[in-house]
Amino acid sequence: MICLKLPYQLLIITTLGILLLTSPSDSYAQADSLSVVRAKWETKKVAPGIRLKQYWFKDSVLFHSNQYISFLEVKRKRKHPIDLVYEDTLLKKVSDFGKEHKAIAAINAGFFDVKKGGSVDFLRSNGVIIDTNAVSKNGERPPHRKGAIVINEGKVAIAKWDGSKDWEKQLDGEDVLVTGPVMLLDKQLQQLDPVSHNTYCHPRSAIALGKKNKVLFVVVDGRDKNAAGMSLMELGRVLKWMGCSDAISMDGGGSSALWVNGFPDNGIVSYPSDNKIWDHAGERKVANALVIKRRRK
Repeated sequence: MICLKLPYQLLIITTLGILLLTSPSDSYAQADSLSVVRAKWETKKVAPGIRLKQYWFKDSVLFHSNQYISFLEVKRKRKHPIDLVYEDTLLKKVSDFGKEHKAIAAINAGFFDVKKGGSVDFLRSNGVIIDTNAVSKNGERPPHRKGAIVINEGKVAIAKWDGSKDWEKQLDGEDVLVTGPVMLLDKQLQQLDPVSHNTYCHPRSAIALGKKNKVLFVVVDGRDKNAAGMSLMELGRVLKWMGCSDAISMDGGGSSALWVNGFPDNGIVSYPSDNKIWDHAGERKVANALVIKRRRK
């Protein structure tokens, strides 16, 4: 399913070979934004300063589709450190990463080699470079390498590629994960490349900075009649409507999964799509994850 229907429409002028992306009508965008703003999120306490919020947008009320969104809302002042965890060659489920690191919660993070394991993008952990960017065939930087998650002393920031070759190496962070693209920056929607990675409907995982100094771990489910998934253009709009100031996409598709320690269904609160069944058992093994650890004393 292609998400070019909205918030962007695809116009192909065959005689000229021109692709034109147009914005949705104001009335349609307003209807979608109202659906998000008025949503009565089911909220569960996970730990002091951490809440799980979920909502099922039924009857095609969001981007003419059914959508299921889950996110963890973390208050930074509670000082729950966020950490980037990884494996060099092994692949593990998000739930396994969470349990091994005795975390409160976990979400899948960066893109990885499905055969050999390990990140395919720049990854720095505790100040040590673990993986570097795989070279693109055309020498250009693909959309998923145009942003980064930067962590210092357990606090998260989002950075956007500045066009330089070794940009990621200059980022000041104990942990750095190149991913993307950046969808929101300083409350402004970012212009995204009109490539399939950005425009097709998929399950999505993202990190966002929300109101009142909060960090959001976000998963949008997809590839099912219950939840279509979103383009990154659509997800950026949803996060803006939710009041976020900054947001970055991570690996999505069958990799998307959100885990909370002690919750039913092995802690998986989203609907991972790797088993093609609408349940909580379809986790895909991944190479790295972001985890929320216990509060520092």
